Amino acid sequence: MEKRELEQRALGSTGLKLSCVSFGASPLGNVFGRVSPDDAIAAVRRAIGLGINFFDTSPYYGATLSETVLGNCLHELGIPRDQIVVSTKCGRYANGFDFSAERVTRSIDESLGRLRLDYVDILHCHDIEFGSLDQIVNETIPALQKLKAAGKTRFIGITGLPLGIFTYVLDRVPPGSVDVILSYCHYGINDSTLADLLPYLKSKGVGVISASPLAMGLLTENGPPDWHPASSELKGPDAGAKAGDFHLPLAELHSAASAFSIVQRIAGIHDESGIRAYVKERER
Repeated sequence: MEKRELEQRALGSTGLKLSCVSFGASPLGNVFGRVSPDDAIAAVRRAIGLGINFFDTSPYYGATLSETVLGNCLHELGIPRDQIVVSTKCGRYANGFDFSAERVTRSIDESLGRLRLDYVDILHCHDIEFGSLDQIVNETIPALQKLKAAGKTRFIGITGLPLGIFTYVLDRVPPGSVDVILSYCHYGINDSTLADLLPYLKSKGVGVISASPLAMGLLTENGPPDWHPASSELKGPDAGAKAGDFHLPLAELHSAASAFSIVQRIAGIHDESGIRAYVKERER
């Protein structure tokens, strides 16, 4: 498989080096529309060929379908394990939220089976604002520390939309308990508030992944899916990004990936042409 080099960035204090453009695998769970198995493996193959080495998924995406499809793709392509970084999540599922120690401990074994892996590089608590933050601090993260000690994940992360959840948790757990945060929809043309939090996160030695620079489809030509939380005015037929000399989705991803203290994760690009077009734009 032909492979190109893409800029890699250190992720906090983990020692991991992730491609500045990464593969968010939620579309493989048919979250934004159906993706055929052939299209899925073609997209993963193209991503690897373009130098993308980080793949992010969750059991929540497509009710475990995303993990299964990504695992099948990586297995079929025969990618050496030490050449990729894989993250998944726990605590959020198709039937609701459960951040209990018992559930997240069981969750990683289920995820590893679907991904066809012996370990993941990062295990995130998924969208923690929907649970009790005190439970995250006192029960969930200690459970994930045990999974880390058992070799089932190399590093621990937390994800969510409100930025205040990160300071709440990081100020209450022992230093080094959380290695990574994943924030989404807060580093783009319409919202760049994550930038204000970067000095704090750096002081904690925490790596930063910014997801969904296209605001979960809001800044795309097709517009967001029906479940998107934006107002009807923002989701209207005239509100989406328009194609032309200035291609908003590519320009937006390029802008987001230019922040050197952030590892940028792609979401919503699930075919060869989309990945190829973005990486070409990134190299300008």
